[in-house]
Formats: sequence, C-alpha cells, structure tokens
Amino acid sequence: MNEKKSGIWGTAILDSLKKLNPKTQVRNPVMFTVFISALITFGLFVLSCFGVNDADPVFIFMIFILLLFTVIFANFAEAMAERRGKAQAEALRAARKSVLAHKLFKAEDKEHWTDVLSNSLRRGDIIIVHENEQIPADGDVVFGAASVDESAITGESAPVIREAGGDRSAVTGGTLVISDEIVINVTSNPGESFLDHMILLVEGANRKKTPNEIALEILLNSLTVIFILVTVSLFIFFEFAALIDNIGESLSITSLVALFVCLAPTTIGALLSSIGIAGMSRLNKANVLAMSGRAIEAAGDVDILLLDKTGTITLGNRQAADFLPVDGYSKVELADAAQLASLADETPEGRSIVILAKNMFNIRSRNLSSLNATFVPFTAKTRMSGIIYDENTIMKGSSEAIKKYVAERGNSFSSECQTIIQGIAKQGGTPLVVAKNGKVIGVIYLKDIVKNGVKEKFGDLRKAGIKTIMITGDNPLTAAAIASEAGVDDFLAEATPEGKLFLIKKYQAEGHLVAMTGDGTNDAPALAQADVAVAMNTGTQAAKEACNMVDLDSNPTKLIEIVKIGKQLLMTRGALTTFSIANDVSKYFTIIPALFMTVYPALNVLNIMHLGSPKSAILSAVIYNALIIVALIPLSLKGVKYKEGSASHILQKNLLIYGVGGLIVPFIAIKLIDMLINLFM
Repeated sequence: MNEKKSGIWGTAILDSLKKLNPKTQVRNPVMFTVFISALITFGLFVLSCFGVNDADPVFIFMIFILLLFTVIFANFAEAMAERRGKAQAEALRAARKSVLAHKLFKAEDKEHWTDVLSNSLRRGDIIIVHENEQIPADGDVVFGAASVDESAITGESAPVIREAGGDRSAVTGGTLVISDEIVINVTSNPGESFLDHMILLVEGANRKKTPNEIALEILLNSLTVIFILVTVSLFIFFEFAALIDNIGESLSITSLVALFVCLAPTTIGALLSSIGIAGMSRLNKANVLAMSGRAIEAAGDVDILLLDKTGTITLGNRQAADFLPVDGYSKVELADAAQLASLADETPEGRSIVILAKNMFNIRSRNLSSLNATFVPFTAKTRMSGIIYDENTIMKGSSEAIKKYVAERGNSFSSECQTIIQGIAKQGGTPLVVAKNGKVIGVIYLKDIVKNGVKEKFGDLRKAGIKTIMITGDNPLTAAAIASEAGVDDFLAEATPEGKLFLIKKYQAEGHLVAMTGDGTNDAPALAQADVAVAMNTGTQAAKEACNMVDLDSNPTKLIEIVKIGKQLLMTRGALTTFSIANDVSKYFTIIPALFMTVYPALNVLNIMHLGSPKSAILSAVIYNALIIVALIPLSLKGVKYKEGSASHILQKNLLIYGVGGLIVPFIAIKLIDMLINLFM
C-alpha cells in the first residue's frame, strides 16, 4: 500500500513539472499570471547579475524560486487528483482486453457460431458466452440465465444473476460467466462500451467544468485582472512621483510582482481544479460512475429524493412476523401447520415461515419420507401452495384464494379471520391464510422489513433540508404504514411511469432539484426528467441511457451517499474559497507597509506584526503564499468533513472555521516565517 502511494506521489511530482508548459498553464488564468510573474523575476535576476540594475540579485532569485514553486505546488495538487483517477482507470483497463467471441449466425441456433475477436463486434451482433468465459462486449441477455462475476468492474465478489427479460438482462464487457451459458445481443461498438466510457471519465479526460466552477473561475479571473491593473497603476504612479516630485525611491518591479501575487486569489486558484477532480474520484471510489461533474454538483443541491421502497427502504422480501390463530386453534398448531405447508416453498417468504416456527416454538425439520407427503406447488391460477400427508391437507395462500377453497369444501370463512386480515392490511402487512382439512385455522402475518438505520438516515436528511419520498406499487394503506415506520416524509403509492414523471415535473416546477434511482425500462422517462438520475448497473440499457450516474454496485441506498458526496464537493469549494479570500488580509498588512512606508511613513502603523524588514516581510508573504497551497492539498483531495445539518448552520460553521481561521492563521504563520528569516539572514 505504501509502495502504491509513493508511486502515485512520484508520478504526480513528474506530472507537476510537465505541466510547466505554457500551453498547459494558460488553462488556469490565475496561476498563469503567477507563472508569468516567475518568468519576469527570472529575467530581472539575469539583468541584475550583469549589473544592468542595482537590485539585489539574491533577493530577486529567492522571489523567482518561491513563485516557481507556487506554480509547481498548484500543478501538484491537480496532478495528485488526476493520478488517483488514473490509478483507478488502470485497474479498469486491465479488465478490458480483446478476447475470442462466439458470434452466432442465428439467435435461435446456439450450436453454430464463428470465432471473432471482441474488438470486431458491432452493435446488433448476437454472441453466446459459455461457462468460465469472459463476456466480450456490453449487451442484453436475449436467451438463458447465468451467474456472472462482476468483481472486475464493481469490486463486489458475490456473483449476480443475469437473465433474459426483466430488469436484470444487461451485462458488461469484461465480466465473467461462472455458470451456465447466455446468448447476448451486443449493444455497443468498439470504443463505445460502458467500460471505455468509464475509463475516460475516471481519468478525467471528459471532465467538463460545472456552471458553479465556471462562475467561480470568472470571479477569480476578474479579481486577478483588477489586481494587475492596481499593480501597474502603482508602478506608474510611483515612477511618476519619483521623477517629478522626488519623493522617496521608485518601487522595484520585483516587489510589485510579489505584491500582485499576494493580492491575487492564488490559493483557491491553485486548488480549484483539484477539488472538482477529487470530487469525481470520491464518487468513483463509491463505485458510482458520473457522466459529468455537473451531475455531482447537482447532487449537492438536491432537496427532493425519490426512493424505491423495495431494496432501498425495505429488505426487498416480505418475512413472516407472527402467527395469528382463529376459532380456538392455538398458535403452536398454526405454526406447525404453516411450517409443514412451507417446507417445499423455496421463496424468501416460505423460508421465513419455516424459520419463524423454529424460533418461536423450536419446531424443527421433519422426516418427510416417513410422512409420505405430497407437496402442492404454488400456481398463479390457484394462488395457493401446501402439503398432503396422512390424509391431512394443509394449504396456505391469499385470503381470496383460501376463501374460495374452503367454500368449495362446504365450510364458511371465519369472521374472526376476516377481522385479522383487515387489521394486518391497516398495518401495511400481507395476510397469508392457512387452512387445514378445508377449515381456516389462522393467518400468517407477512410484513416488509424496514432496514435498520434508515429512519435515522431520513432524519439526518430532513435536518439537511432534503425531503424523502417513497415510491411503491403497494396500495395506499400499505404504503402509508411502511412510510410511517421508515420515517419518510411522503409516498407515492400504486406508482406508474406516468405518475413518477408527473411527480418529478411538479416538484421541479416549484423550484426543487429532484434525485431519483431506478433500474427498469419503465423508470427511464422519470430518470431522464430528474436532475440527478442514478441507474443500477443491473438495470436495463434504457435506464442507463436515461440517467447521468450509474451505480456499479446496484445498491438503491447509494443515492443517499451520492447526495452527501455532492454536498461535500460544494462545501469544500466554498470553504477553501472563503479561506483564500480571508487569508489575503494578512498579506495586505505584510506587503503594503513594506513597500510604501518609505514614501508614506504613516503606513508603518499597518505593520501590526512588527516584521523585521521590508525584504523579510515580502519574502515571508511569498513563502506563506506558496506553502499554504501545499498545506491545503490534502483537504482539497479528501474534502471538508460533511455532517447533516441546516444550510444556515453549516454556513455559520464554515465561516467560523475557514473565515475566521483564514484571518488568524496567516498572521501567525507569516510572523513565524519572518522570525526565521531574520534569524538566519
């Protein structure tokens, strides 16, 4: 790990030297002016060595070196951020290699194919991938189902199922089929695959500056131009005054260059690019691919979150929570019958019934061979399943199916059972009725299990001014119960694609920024409309194309983390901008007295730090100006620590830490540097 870090540092240092190319420097106007200032001071140093002027060549050379290192430190901040992304891209590139692909002549004929290289595949080609073969290109499964190892892309070691039809048909080139075989319709041309796109984005090659970043750059560039004009005006004024009125000495160009560099917003100018690149890098580390920096920034401003119930708020499968007997039957009798009827039920609900009976009454597995049992499988027509043994028949199913079942056997449906069913529905649960030998004996209470900690998460989001809305296909009664238990602010029940789209448009019309997650084709219209749209990597191609982010882990709760990363990016940029502007104040109190008190002695009152000499004061300010960039690089890469809270509270906290801190810290640092300079000079 240490070797890897040292390798990144070494490469970043080399990259920062390569970035001294003027064509590269001009991309950052603020630091380009510092680069030009360094060249001017180098020219002045050469002239002073040949006696062209009477300036101190040692002082000029020191200023030149400090300005050069200021530029190099700014380059290093950007290079470190880029190098982290390139390290991630190199790992992904290892998964992208040309392999043999079995191209079918006909989609229906899996026995006849021709072997071609994967880089020759085109959109629309049909291929077959067998067990232990790498998937050669992005596509959709059109026949079959297989277990796929996607660890090369997602880092998740557990294999996933990819199958034809539904919302889990998309496969990614570079992943490995570890069981069975699948027929795939290729959906990308060479160089256009999901992996290719991801590598480019991770490397930062396609990183476009966001609107807020552009606006801040315009402000910084405007301030830089103003300070150039101020510096040039001061030079002209003092030259004219020295010539006409003979008041004091004219200002040296070296000192004026130092004044300009200290006045310009070099701290944030040096770190601005690295903040944006590092923000995308943090998102990539979370296994989320952002299609643009704008999407991350939008995530930081989101105030409405639309979240699927299943898999996000609940565990995804209903589980047995209780046994509710009727008409004199005991809970143990009901549990015993329910477990017997569920022994052959491999659904999550069926397994949970077996486990609940075991946990509540220590009813363990039976010897099925001795029972001479016959299992009745569940069908969509009967909506029941069960077991027949020793002239006993136990069935479990929906209330309507069991009601019909007992009526056909001449028995009435229990009124007590009907009351229990209504009570379960009001609590947001699902009733599963059990009948033994044609008579209802009780109800199994199935419920959606709300994930641990989600209520607290939603509470934190509420503090941050973010409204959470649960989307579910459940009826309003069930949806209301789950929403209340989970602590979401609102819900959309019996959700349809049109309903989701209408809801997003409604909130956007009211001025809100909306984020949504989805994985199905029916989610595509709403994803395309949302300001921040996160598609699951397991989802359909339509969902991926409609979104501006893809979650490689296919974890619906990742949307909450994405919002935090977006807010952290905005907070980091704001905090460092505040610090940069605040820390310029100390430089004014350093440079201005040093330059002008010989002309206007009254300005000596501004020398509140009692710096040793004009030269040591100028050197101290320029040294601090360079070192503060280095000191803030880790913060720009890691980001300001984010904790949920109201916008006003976060603003006050950041103003206190980075505003007041930006005023106080430089005074202390510059004074200490000045003391060291005077100690050794």
